[in-house]
Amino acid sequence: MSTPALPAGRDPRDAWSLLLLSAASGAADAFVFICVGQVFAGVMTGNLVLLGASAAGVGEHGVALRVITALASYSVGVVCGARMSERLRWPLPVMLLIEVVLLAAGAVLWALDLITSDGDRLGLLVLISVAMGIQGRVLATPTNYFTGTLTSLVGRATLRSWDQGDLWVAGRLIAVVAGASVTALAVRLWPGAAAVVAVVPAACALLTETVPRPPRRG
Repeated sequence: MSTPALPAGRDPRDAWSLLLLSAASGAADAFVFICVGQVFAGVMTGNLVLLGASAAGVGEHGVALRVITALASYSVGVVCGARMSERLRWPLPVMLLIEVVLLAAGAVLWALDLITSDGDRLGLLVLISVAMGIQGRVLATPTNYFTGTLTSLVGRATLRSWDQGDLWVAGRLIAVVAGASVTALAVRLWPGAAAVVAVVPAACALLTETVPRPPRRG
């Protein structure tokens, strides 16, 4: 099967990076939801819904604090991402390296069984949510929130206006599901490694972006 075509002038590595980061997002959210406490690290729409339900007295005990922590931490990541990308003009690989370091720190803490209290879980949530906020801000193409992506894709399919580049868009949606599925499987079979699943695709995206690129034509 041939690789889906990209718009003219686009480097295929851009698309692969987006796929890998989408998988990392799905893995991170699945890990946080299953292991940290029924909230999301990157899907803030879902967290806002959970906060509203909690305010009405519905939902798991303590979820409001975790939701607020995730919202605040994600926002910190967005602020950092905005400053790094638009004020400081840091290159993308450097910003992705920071994300990978945060995710890896969380994975090490989890693997070493150092997360033993509710406070520890909040700290772990902070690390992963900040990482997702950075990822969400430093890339123009969404890799951790997909409602708009799905809406546009289905709309174009309905109007029969799909092009070959939309196969890459659909691939990002599949990557989110795949990342979440692998994490859920890891939680069941090898719980100590569950947080590592998000690190691997993020690190691969970093390597993809680090490789020197040929000069653009024209």
